Amino acid sequence: MKVIVIGTGFVGLTHAAVCSEYGHEVYAYDIDRERIAAYQTGQRQEIERYVNEPELAAIVQERLARSLFFCNELAPIIEGVEVIFLCVPTPAGLDGATDLSSYLAAVSVLAPLLAQRRDAGRVVIVNKSTVPVGTARSLAQILQEYQVPNVGVASNPEFLPEGDAVEKSRRPDRVLIGADDQQDFQLLRLLYSQFVHHVRIRYIETTPETAEASKYVANSLLFTAISFWNGVAARLAETDEKIRLDELRMAVTADSRISPWGSYVSNGAGGSCFGKDIQSLIRQLRTGGQQTPLLDSVYAINEEQKTYLLERAEQQGISFQGKTVALVGLAFKQRTNDIRDASSLALIEALLQRGVSAIRTYDPMALNNARRMFTPEKNPLYSKISYHESAQEALQGSHAVCISTDWQEFRGLSRTIRQTVSPPYVILDGRRMLPDAAELVRAGYDYVAVGSVYLQAQEQKAEEQ
Repeated sequence: MKVIVIGTGFVGLTHAAVCSEYGHEVYAYDIDRERIAAYQTGQRQEIERYVNEPELAAIVQERLARSLFFCNELAPIIEGVEVIFLCVPTPAGLDGATDLSSYLAAVSVLAPLLAQRRDAGRVVIVNKSTVPVGTARSLAQILQEYQVPNVGVASNPEFLPEGDAVEKSRRPDRVLIGADDQQDFQLLRLLYSQFVHHVRIRYIETTPETAEASKYVANSLLFTAISFWNGVAARLAETDEKIRLDELRMAVTADSRISPWGSYVSNGAGGSCFGKDIQSLIRQLRTGGQQTPLLDSVYAINEEQKTYLLERAEQQGISFQGKTVALVGLAFKQRTNDIRDASSLALIEALLQRGVSAIRTYDPMALNNARRMFTPEKNPLYSKISYHESAQEALQGSHAVCISTDWQEFRGLSRTIRQTVSPPYVILDGRRMLPDAAELVRAGYDYVAVGSVYLQAQEQKAEEQ
């Protein structure tokens, strides 16, 4: 089938690449000419400047100019297309509502071209971006206003976890299609033929509104699990040193009705989906006259969690004013260079507000994205941020370290800390990455982790006693 994917960010590039693996003729379109030029080189480093996902660059290299093509113009490729996916950004606006400006801009370019095409074959436009309930219906009305012939609209939300997007595209938990017309269902059955009768993958057909709502409900439920464990189980273990969080988690999730997903407590969830989607759902429900106390609490708990360890340290009398702080981990989670809504961003702002003298950062993938975000032109205080090529380099000269991302290499950070900095020193572990924290405390380091009581340096305790 001939497929166009509009938007080549995380979702669009992954979807285009995997569709091309299955033999479809895929054209990936974006208005960003530099991004498209980078993809067209087929060079791994150039591709990963924009989207860094395991295995993704290899697929692009392998399928490039065979079944995967990149372009900045829609008009030359519009004839003969059967399926068009909209994979454009839909961020949260200042009021929490979904900002559809990029989506509507893409539609305004696409609709006139479809109205003028010579090929009268059926084409279905598919919302893969996360959009509010009713957007597919609104899109159908726009297409009607442009007098686009023989066109259908469907919703096919993505459920891709960053860091595992290629695998989940190849072997999804479910493929969800919302449409009104059997012609559109049939086109998408052909596109996803390998999944339609799969023994382990659920292929679900429903209304556009149900498909749109499913993405919001699924993400909000996952977000709720994260906030529950951070806001309840972790708080219990931070209150009583005899409560062992890891054993508590195993005991609770031994019940087959309770998923272990989300039970690994942290300094808050980030990324491009959870925060904006729950804000959008809150706005949609309130617009419909509904109250949203549960969703409000889920969002508030997660936002508080991002800087919670700083506040716990301050409650112990620790001041960050005038101090140099190392921040290791900038991406919102391991295996990605994505820093959108990452806890590290909130930490940086909170540390600058507290008057730190310097923030020394390190991340194995996300340094360049952070450099582009924290430019002194946006805020002169960002000149206090420096970027380093290793955790050890970032630690040098620091008075405290914040561990903000669960990169596996940070599990060996205890040794690096002891070799690089000397007590008195504060370790803020937002990911519970240091299994030998007790040894650090005995060596004179203060340690505060999510889900654990504050562990004061034993040498300092002895002096106080």
